[in-house]
Amino acid sequence: MEYISVAAFAAKHGIAERTARNYCASGKIEGAFLTGKTWNIPADAALPSRKPRAGHVMPLLEVLSEQKAMRLKGGIYHRTQIDLTYNSNHIEGSRLTHDQTRHIFETDTVGVEGETLRVDDILETTNHFRCIDTIIDRATEPLTEAFIKELHAQLKSGTSDSRKEWFAVGDYKRLPNEVGGMETTPPEEVHREMKRLLAEYNARRHKTLDDILDLHQRFECIHPFQDGNGRIGRLVMFKECLAAGIVPFIITDDLKMFYYRGLQQWPAVREYLRDTCLTAQDNYKALLDYFRIPY
Repeated sequence: MEYISVAAFAAKHGIAERTARNYCASGKIEGAFLTGKTWNIPADAALPSRKPRAGHVMPLLEVLSEQKAMRLKGGIYHRTQIDLTYNSNHIEGSRLTHDQTRHIFETDTVGVEGETLRVDDILETTNHFRCIDTIIDRATEPLTEAFIKELHAQLKSGTSDSRKEWFAVGDYKRLPNEVGGMETTPPEEVHREMKRLLAEYNARRHKTLDDILDLHQRFECIHPFQDGNGRIGRLVMFKECLAAGIVPFIITDDLKMFYYRGLQQWPAVREYLRDTCLTAQDNYKALLDYFRIPY
């Protein structure tokens, strides 16, 4: 029988090497054995299922739901709301700081002296908090065009974009747009491409991290909305990780350029985006360890 290393197994299945070693140590990979300090894994070994049992919700989703209902401060729900909202908005140009984002979430007030803030930054911050609540409440629902449009309507509600006749809040774009100098799907083809993308994605019974990353990259290439595509796409990724029993992740500012490169190179070199997201996932796992939430 042919055997491969932990590094090769991890690369093959799109997981962190630490995760692969844990699988070996806990006996979850049949036929794996130690030679000295090196694990030998059968080349045809399957990835242990990380999908929750039927009718079972992953512990993280249970805790997020409970803490959301309690409006508990200082827990994983509180931290996720602030970190995900700050980083996702900051990537798209929001000028609000992490502390200002925290202040808005904790007090529902702005409270900034001697500084000019953009109203849209404030509105999109409070709207993003609502979007996170929505993906927690409906994490296990099938992903649909209607749900994605609903997230967009929440994110853009009350903003200056919502007052523009040509800007379709909660609906697909009416004018062509581009991202990073690259062409995206023309408006008249967006519905067809989104329908095809979701049909292919939802046909996969057991979603892997690569399935979710592929969904995200293709979504961003379609760029279905006039604006807000990045934030909606990252919210969808977080939701789908929760649904699949995969530890979600937050793309932070220090990972932004690696994330952009990963999106651009995904069709040819999947490792760039995968490794960036696995790094972000390890950062979120550290939070789960701190809050003693199993995964």
